[in-house]
Amino acid sequence: MNIAVLGSGEVGRTIGSKLVQLGHEVMMGSWEEANPEAVAWAKREERNALFGTFANAAAFGDIVFNCTRGSVSLDALYAADAKNLRGKILIDTSNPLDYSDEKHWKLIVSNTDSLGEQIQRAFPDTFVVKTLNTVHNTVMVDPDKLVERTDIFVSGNSAEAKKKVTMILQSWFHWKHVIDLGDISTSRAVEMYTLLWRSLRLATGAHRFNIKIVSA
Repeated sequence: MNIAVLGSGEVGRTIGSKLVQLGHEVMMGSWEEANPEAVAWAKREERNALFGTFANAAAFGDIVFNCTRGSVSLDALYAADAKNLRGKILIDTSNPLDYSDEKHWKLIVSNTDSLGEQIQRAFPDTFVVKTLNTVHNTVMVDPDKLVERTDIFVSGNSAEAKKKVTMILQSWFHWKHVIDLGDISTSRAVEMYTLLWRSLRLATGAHRFNIKIVSA
């Protein structure tokens, strides 16, 4: 399958490498066609790894992963161009975080809206599914790094899109338990959780951890 990964940071490179290892053709999109990190990533992966602009990648991919920083995600997706995203599933891993205070992260949108909702409103002909934003990038593609089975979430308006993304999470990334939270407005909850995630990381010194739902 042809897959677009928008963003050349740690999340994009981690997801992109996993997809290449699974045998998919992957194009990493960036602001500039020859982004140094994207070029170096493609060189390391060698086979099935391509790079280009956001628009190049979005046009190339049958499925698109948004791995850009949340503060610029909308601008990056506008650069990708709505016509290149039309009718496609957009897997949104981003979080609307303000990192200006390293110790105390803030959300640039919360409570009554979410970045997931903003993306869906901006691209109504695209099937946005929020997922994977609640874990460290290395756990995203390899939950078996954790000593127990944990849970990952999906939010989105399209039941069919969420079904496809759930298959990807289970079959490609080996997530055993995927919880459908509901429509795209439930992105608010998982995006706001990232502040607790940050506090837990600072308190414990760990970054490979996750939520496990235990019921009575």
